[in-house]
Amino acid sequence: MRNQTGMAIICGMAFAIQGGVTSAAGRDACSFLSQNRISAILGIAVDAGRNIGGSSALCGWGETDDPSHSGKHALLTIFRAVGKTSPVERFEHGKTPIQGIEKTPVSAVGDDAYYIDTPGFGVGLNVKKGNFTFQVKVFGFSPEMTKTLENSLAQEVLAKL
Repeated sequence: MRNQTGMAIICGMAFAIQGGVTSAAGRDACSFLSQNRISAILGIAVDAGRNIGGSSALCGWGETDDPSHSGKHALLTIFRAVGKTSPVERFEHGKTPIQGIEKTPVSAVGDDAYYIDTPGFGVGLNVKKGNFTFQVKVFGFSPEMTKTLENSLAQEVLAKL
């Protein structure tokens, strides 16, 4: 009986943890990063996050005097299912080599992560934690600084899971 109780507790905890990560996928992207934390990490004053394109899966923060976010800004995209393609499958498909697009694995960020550097579109950090996947992009900084900032923002998102 003791083994069954212990196993039930372990299974229950595993489901609770997994459920928490899965349920995070339905949250508004703006809820994962605060205006104050982004300002502190980027070293600039940013506006409150706002959904882009009418989707709660995409949120953007830009300099307070730049409502069009054409200068320094950050984006967070929560991967959601597209048709029959799950968020994890979308994350994995993003690793597929494509000529002219550099993809670099990153360690110590979630369960798996990689930078994707697309000419003309900049660098983004794709991250997977359990079944939850997302991308953080920062614009207006040098490529190396962008990677550092994206890593810091990704850690903030992961802390909310």
